Amino acid sequence: MQYIDNIVFLIALIAGFGLFFKSLREIYRNIKLGKKIDRTDQAPLRWKTMGKVALGQSKMTKRPIAGILHIFVYVGFIIINLELLEIIIDGIFGTKRFLAPVFGPGLYAFFTSTLEILALLVVIAVVLFFIRRNFYGVKRLNMKELFGWPKEDANWILVIEFALMVAFFTMNAADYYSDSQQFAGNFPVSRHLFGFFSGFDEGTLHIVEKSAWWFHFIGILFFMNYLYYSKHLHIILAFPNTWFANLEPKLKFNNLDSVTREIKLMMDPNADPYAAPPETDPNAVPETFGASDVFDLNQVQLLNAYSCTECGRCTAVCPANITGKKLSPRKIMMDTRDRIEEVGKNINKNGKFVDDGKKLLDDHILREEVWACTTCSACVEACPVLIDPLSIIVELRRFLVMEQSSAPQELNLMMTNVENNAAPWQYNQADRLNWANE
Repeated sequence: MQYIDNIVFLIALIAGFGLFFKSLREIYRNIKLGKKIDRTDQAPLRWKTMGKVALGQSKMTKRPIAGILHIFVYVGFIIINLELLEIIIDGIFGTKRFLAPVFGPGLYAFFTSTLEILALLVVIAVVLFFIRRNFYGVKRLNMKELFGWPKEDANWILVIEFALMVAFFTMNAADYYSDSQQFAGNFPVSRHLFGFFSGFDEGTLHIVEKSAWWFHFIGILFFMNYLYYSKHLHIILAFPNTWFANLEPKLKFNNLDSVTREIKLMMDPNADPYAAPPETDPNAVPETFGASDVFDLNQVQLLNAYSCTECGRCTAVCPANITGKKLSPRKIMMDTRDRIEEVGKNINKNGKFVDDGKKLLDDHILREEVWACTTCSACVEACPVLIDPLSIIVELRRFLVMEQSSAPQELNLMMTNVENNAAPWQYNQADRLNWANE
């Protein structure tokens, strides 16, 4: 019977991790649909940024209460799942509390006590987060882009984390009150929460402990595979996302090489306008300006979309959104991720992407949203994992202006004035210096 348990455990373990890595491969494939971009410069600074922002949660604490609670959940949940190593060894080899003899009585008691205290902090934090998200009325957590699945997803994550911690306490308490306990664990939280276990007989305690143990293990595998469908994918992707973040000063826009070449040709009277640009593949598809779909965005921008936590800090500081315009930087990232997933499902179904008649622009993100942006970069500054919604908005604008000649009337008038008068204002070039006459 013991070997049957071990076999079932091993099958569940392999299936759980197999599905998880399959999902990661699919995400990696989808991100690779974007254009290549070199973000490997300044490696020491990138490692420092990742350690400070992704691991150290430095930007979360700008809102102290929410930031500290998030650290409780993040650190507590990760460290508690170090216990998963012990569960895996016990499950495969049929041992019980494998780390107890390895650590020794004193160290193992400290280890289990630490895990219990962290687990209690996780429980407190997720309960407060649930109340705050559903009953406290925080505006950024109740905007229309969160209606439906995004709100349900956030709640489900909190419920799952709560259930896993309760199973953890139940398992420990049943062990503590069992007469057959042979390890030196210390359970300062669970023994008080479940003090009524002291009245249970040995058989009942064994059933309770084993049921909670299996629930905790299967729950971890479920949570791990649920991440693919959840905004909580940032638990994993926040690390590469912060490493590949844009280290240039905010509001510094990138120049398009194709445009730079054209300007150099215009300024060089001896240049051959028909000469192929250097390192150009003669069979390459002509480059488009800007982006109309996810294929036109770069790979870091697609990684940004998958890393979005949907916290809404970007939207909360967006001046366009605050003044009632349609733009929500959070929605820009959510729409981009939805389009990537739509393309991914298309590839899964057909073996390759088959034109579905849809685009990121217009079908997911409206032009009204794109033109509402003031390019102030407040959203970029606010993001706790260094996501850059502004870069996507700029690429969509570039496409509209440079590929479709489609821009609001005010911008068209300004660009016409620059072309004709070398200034944004409509007056004769001969009058440009009249302001200095006095």
